[in-house]
Amino acid sequence: MKATGVEPAISEYLAAHRSADDALAEELRRETVERFRAQSRMLISAEQATLLRILVASSGARRALEVGTFTGYSALHVARALPADGLLIACDVSEEFTAVGRRYWARAGVEKRIDLRLGPAADTLRALPDEPALDFVFIDADKSNYHLYYEEALRRLRPSGLIAIDNTLWSGRVLAESPADDADTLAIRKLNDFVASDPRVEAVLLAVGDGLMLARRR
Repeated sequence: MKATGVEPAISEYLAAHRSADDALAEELRRETVERFRAQSRMLISAEQATLLRILVASSGARRALEVGTFTGYSALHVARALPADGLLIACDVSEEFTAVGRRYWARAGVEKRIDLRLGPAADTLRALPDEPALDFVFIDADKSNYHLYYEEALRRLRPSGLIAIDNTLWSGRVLAESPADDADTLAIRKLNDFVASDPRVEAVLLAVGDGLMLARRR
């Protein structure tokens, strides 16, 4: 995935200058693309995965949450960056997609760090303890519910904890308002405006992959 809004040559240069995935993560990406074809667009970019791993490891996160797991590529990176006794709660609705991730998590030796919960993410989040216990949150699921996921995660995020939200540039469709804008575009644009002015957090929108909004709870 090329960085949205970035000149192709620069995007390729950026992608080439990062710590590369190991063979296992590359194999997971390749299987996802070959097996699910068009649906593989739901994969985060490799650059985003590297950034997530760095953020989790450098922040000392121990308890993480992921909303939208797909085939487990992002979860693999987050779980590897957690300490041995860390935990990632991974939310998804698909047994088929996440079954792929389970195999790779086991091969990577991080399956015990991942608590996969199948079902509507809104229900999973609302069932979590109503206390600031999360250190890191990654949101990459149905766009119409982004604001709901943000609020439910933020209320459970410790001070200085991080929320990362994917697809916040939405292939550039966040820029030009049109009467024909679909619900997902409107939801992402609204969320970006809200998070940028939310006094509870310090936020920045990054042109990595299809856009990554980072918010640190004050």
